[in-house]
Amino acid sequence: MHPVRKQRLLLVLVLVVVSTAIVGLGAYFMRNYADYFYPVSKIVAGEAPLHKSIRAGGCVVPGSIVAASDRLHTQFVITDGAARLKVEYTGLLPDIFGDGEAAVITGKLNDEGVLIASQVLAKHDENYVPPEVAQSMSDTERHNEACKGMNYGS
Repeated sequence: MHPVRKQRLLLVLVLVVVSTAIVGLGAYFMRNYADYFYPVSKIVAGEAPLHKSIRAGGCVVPGSIVAASDRLHTQFVITDGAARLKVEYTGLLPDIFGDGEAAVITGKLNDEGVLIASQVLAKHDENYVPPEVAQSMSDTERHNEACKGMNYGS
């Protein structure tokens, strides 16, 4: 093999090995910063990790919102039509958050099975449901019970 070709081949091999190592190390170190989405029924079934940041989505059960009058603490229940999950949140809720509305919650599941939310997102208009929630809702037979009259198109 010609020395110039040998040198180029060696350079290409080194670049491939180094770039693979960088991508692999990046993925390894970022694994703790990912918020994985879990449908409510899987969280209730115990498939979601405790004390790790996760995302859950569903519809707010009508009549379940309990807000403290003296602080920004709110409790509510979300459902995907198959199961219900209690959520606690301290902070300002979106203006469009309410009974029967779709929501995606980021938070940590405690030992009692309550999702302690760090962020609550609500749908932005009457036709939108986040894709993860729509998929979760379409997987259950009782999705109409969870959010009556909602359009699950994305």
